[in-house]
Amino acid sequence: MQRSIWLGICLLAATAPVLAAQTSCDKVKADIQQKIINNGVPESGFSLTIVPNDQADKPDAQVVGHCANDTQKILYTRTSSGNSQSSSTTQDGTSAEPQ
Repeated sequence: MQRSIWLGICLLAATAPVLAAQTSCDKVKADIQQKIINNGVPESGFSLTIVPNDQADKPDAQVVGHCANDTQKILYTRTSSGNSQSSSTTQDGTSAEPQ
């Protein structure tokens, strides 16, 4: 009886980090999202995605955080519904980039 109790405790202790990993990723993602919103970016102007490390090299995304013992990355992607203006032209239609 004593042996099975200790075995159960050990199994529970071993699985606790796995169960907490997604919760901690969601918390880290929520914290990053709040910081971005506090910097003036509208919530509809970006998205955050949690992906495994081997899927973090997307051309239109930027890694802004990591979680789950650095096994997952949080990617920031701008969406077209945000207040973004093209950097290649100014309001009067002239080129803003040096030639």
